[in-house]
Amino acid sequence: MKKIIVPIDFSNHSEYALKAAALFAKKTDIVIYALHMLDLNEVNLSQSPDFSKEKAVYFLKLAEKKFEKFLQKDFLKDIKVVPIVKHFKVFSEINDIAKEVKADLIIMGSHGATGLKEFFTGSNTEKVIRHSEVPVLVIKNELNDVNFKNIVFATDFSEESIPAYKNMLATLDFLNAKKHLIYVNLPNEDFKTTPEMDALANNFLIKAEGNIDRLINVNIVCAKSIEQGVLNYSNAAGADLITLITHGRTGLAHLFSGSISEDVSNHATLPIMTFKI
Repeated sequence: MKKIIVPIDFSNHSEYALKAAALFAKKTDIVIYALHMLDLNEVNLSQSPDFSKEKAVYFLKLAEKKFEKFLQKDFLKDIKVVPIVKHFKVFSEINDIAKEVKADLIIMGSHGATGLKEFFTGSNTEKVIRHSEVPVLVIKNELNDVNFKNIVFATDFSEESIPAYKNMLATLDFLNAKKHLIYVNLPNEDFKTTPEMDALANNFLIKAEGNIDRLINVNIVCAKSIEQGVLNYSNAAGADLITLITHGRTGLAHLFSGSISEDVSNHATLPIMTFKI
C-alpha cells in the first residue's frame, strides 16, 4: 500500500479517517491525498458571469485556507500529505481521482452510531463505495492504532468473489494479520451440509490460492441471518476489522444485499472495508 485518499469535510469523523491514514503511514511508506470537495452550488447562476466567477474564486480560496489549517495536525508530523481541493461535489468522481493518483485505498469517516445506515442508503459514503474501484475503509470511531490482527472476510465462496478475496489479501498483507474466512449457513433452501461446505471451501481456496493451506481459517457459522452471523462471529473472534464484498453500482453482493448490508454495518462498531468485484 503506497497511496491513500481521505475525503475531508472538516468534521470530526473526517479527522478520524485522516488519523487512521496517518497510523497506516507510520507502519509503511504511504502518501496521503487529503481531498476536499467544494460545493459551488451557492454561486447564483443568474448573476453576471464575471460576478459568479469572482464568487467561485472567493469560495475556493476560503476553502483552501480552511483546509490548510485543518491539516495542521500533530499526528501528521513527518507524514507526506498532498492536499487536493476540487470545485465539485459529485462523489462518484472520487474514483476518477483515485485512478489518477493510482490510490490503493480510500478512507472515510461515518457519522454517528447509525451513520452507516445513511452510508448504505444514498449518502456520500455509499456513492463513493458504489463507484470506487479501489477498497474503501469506513471508520465509525476514532482509532488509536491500526494493528489489525484478526480480520473477518465474509464470503459465499463463489468464484465471482475470488478477485475481491485476492484483492483483500494483497491490500492487507503488510499487516500480517490472521484472516478469518466465514460463511453464514442459513436455515433455508440454501442451507448446506458439512460435506457440501467442505467441498465449496476447498474449491474456492484451490482456485484462489492454488492450495488449501488457509482451510484452517475457514469458519462455518449457523445463524438466523447473515448480519447476525457476521457480527456474532466477529465479536467472538475478537476481530479488529470486517471486510465485505461489493458489486459496485448495484450495491453489495447478493450475500450482503439490501437490508443485510445495512444491518451488518449499523450494528458493527468495528471498521469496515469493502472490496469491489
